Amino acid sequence: MTFPTRRVALLAATGLAAISAAANAQTATTSSAPAKKEQSTQVQGVTVTAPGAQDIKTSIDRRSYSLGKDLQATTGSVADVLRNVPSVQVDVQGNVSLRGDSNVTIMIDGKPSGMFKGENRGQVLQQIPASQFERVEVMTNPSAAFSPEGTAGIINLITKQQRGVGTTGSVRANIGTGGRKNGSVTLARNTKRLTLSGDAGWRRDKAKGEITDDRQRLDALSGKYATSHQKIGFTSRGQSYNARAGVDYDLDKRTRLSAEGRYNQVIFRSDAGSAYEGQDINGAPIARFQRVGDGEMRRSVAGLSGDLRRKLGGEDHEFTLHTSLERTRDRQITLADAFTQLPTVSNYVERVRVGDELIQGRLKAEYKKTLAGGAKLVAGYELQVDDNDYDNYGARGPNLGALSVDPSLTNQFKYDQTVHAAYVTYNRAFGDWTVMPGLRVEEVTIDTNQVTSNLKDSYDYLRVYPSLHVQYKLGDTRQVNASYSRRIQRPAAGDLNPYRIYQDPYNYRQGDPRLKPQTTDSFEVAYQTRKGYNYYLGTLYWREARDGVTDVVRDLGGGVLLTTKANLAKSRAGGLELVANARITPKVSYTISGSAAWNEIGATDLGFADKRSAWTVSGYAALNVQATPKDFVQISGFAIGKRLTPQGYREPTGMLNLGYRHKFNDRLSGVVTVQDALKTFGDKLVIDTVALKDRRTMDLDLRAIFVGFTYGFGGQGVLNPRRPREPAFDFQPPAGGVGPM
Repeated sequence: MTFPTRRVALLAATGLAAISAAANAQTATTSSAPAKKEQSTQVQGVTVTAPGAQDIKTSIDRRSYSLGKDLQATTGSVADVLRNVPSVQVDVQGNVSLRGDSNVTIMIDGKPSGMFKGENRGQVLQQIPASQFERVEVMTNPSAAFSPEGTAGIINLITKQQRGVGTTGSVRANIGTGGRKNGSVTLARNTKRLTLSGDAGWRRDKAKGEITDDRQRLDALSGKYATSHQKIGFTSRGQSYNARAGVDYDLDKRTRLSAEGRYNQVIFRSDAGSAYEGQDINGAPIARFQRVGDGEMRRSVAGLSGDLRRKLGGEDHEFTLHTSLERTRDRQITLADAFTQLPTVSNYVERVRVGDELIQGRLKAEYKKTLAGGAKLVAGYELQVDDNDYDNYGARGPNLGALSVDPSLTNQFKYDQTVHAAYVTYNRAFGDWTVMPGLRVEEVTIDTNQVTSNLKDSYDYLRVYPSLHVQYKLGDTRQVNASYSRRIQRPAAGDLNPYRIYQDPYNYRQGDPRLKPQTTDSFEVAYQTRKGYNYYLGTLYWREARDGVTDVVRDLGGGVLLTTKANLAKSRAGGLELVANARITPKVSYTISGSAAWNEIGATDLGFADKRSAWTVSGYAALNVQATPKDFVQISGFAIGKRLTPQGYREPTGMLNLGYRHKFNDRLSGVVTVQDALKTFGDKLVIDTVALKDRRTMDLDLRAIFVGFTYGFGGQGVLNPRRPREPAFDFQPPAGGVGPM
């Protein structure tokens, strides 16, 4: 892999110049001076906290939502609780979008993870227990200190921390209908200089569903449509295991060493049966087959990380160094038995394996200093190296004992990406105003190798990503925020593979190694106010995107569809988002969030005569009743309106959830939750072009009842004065870094 020397020099010069400027801007306090009490690492400016159902905290560049009162967090998965967070939508398959844009970066404690990359990340989110997280940060316009990856923004999951003195911990277990079960345990040991912590969890889920697919394909000669119908029934059983262990050790009052290891494994096994029939333009059957099969998806993520934090002289003056190595393995195996009746009668057995492995290494160095007048400057350098290896295999034969390799199912693809980044942010208050400009410079090198086809490619690009956050204080409890950021969405590794990948006899996928990253310019203006318990927020936003990467479906003939990736010319989106968190009576409170969004897609290359646009209305609401000091009742639900896609739209959907918690004593509580109580959640995708019309409906039974308990032990309620490590939005400082000591 080659890397342009001049651009490396530019990146290094940018970072070093910023660090040098910070070091010379103010004389450092002598190293012999005693360390001062830890200060908050959040960005300067007004912070509004609403101690309500969502426990909302806001800062100049993010909003943080507590999961403490969301009863779905006790028994559900990460996907379940994200559905209850303002600005976030999660579909029936666990795929996340932010204000309608699915290009979202998901982090854990401010660090990206391969666990949330690739096509199966939705299934992973549906298996990871929500109980291991305490807060969810939403950054729709992150500062330049964060990677620009993810045009919609960043969702940061904050891990729970055990803060009691001595040995503390908790045990949690839940059992649900349909064989659903989950449990977890957390432990921590705090001493004067050492903290040991760990947690482990297990989850088992079961789902049953049906997919129907009705297609119409235009015959150019006659002008008529040939139709087909496919019906798939499936049962899926999923289970996951997760474990984490961490250590923090203070060498002295100024230096802390930290290390952490994480492991997650998600396994899905499914049984499916399908029936397909295709007809010609006159309605006569021309293709018919039945197919039954077993499938397994297995994804594992193992990672190690280490941190060094050195406090220098003066207030909020420090250097941090972070390094990590993570390996993600993904395997999907399908064994199917197919019987074809038309156009000829035949039987065959098919074994398909799709696998990929990602090894990701990261190195991050950051310098932070408070300057004269209370300004804060942060400068840093970040290196990320991704090594992807895709290995697909397929074989067919009349029976299992006579399989032979099928070249159309077998190929290998390698993808390597290296990102060098230098960034700087400057935060300064001027009376009631606070401004935080930022700049990030990134050099990206990409190498692709389609080994089977012997197709190699390599390219690199240098780009600049500015950001600007402005805050104005209108009063003690009111403020206005405005922000701008430039972000990108790089194509996923699999989207660059030019080999045609088999999915089933009538569906294929194919990537494009020359896909460009999508670039988005995002603008926001927000007004927020707090009056006692009550909190209200209104946000206007606008996005301009170009080179958007999206799915394009086209007909190969004979009822076979090929899904490829393409860069759209341009798209625009804007909307109004409202959040209200208020108390009706001392025992009854509510949270309501809703948005009205407009989206326009320039899709003339996809068969549309002009640009296409549509409005989407969605929202979430929760009613919380503290019936007695020990009894808490919650009713919550969300609705997602009709959503525009490049070739059609998705129909509205929604869900209603119920919950009840009883506190037996200070350590033991029990909970009962009902998920999708009305069984209304589903997915309906419509493709409506001149050449192809398709309606694909997925009915997935997610309705479940859970009963569980939580028991805490150890030094509950006694905070360790040495480690005020609050897992809130200031855990990962807006300018980067590894969280306060």
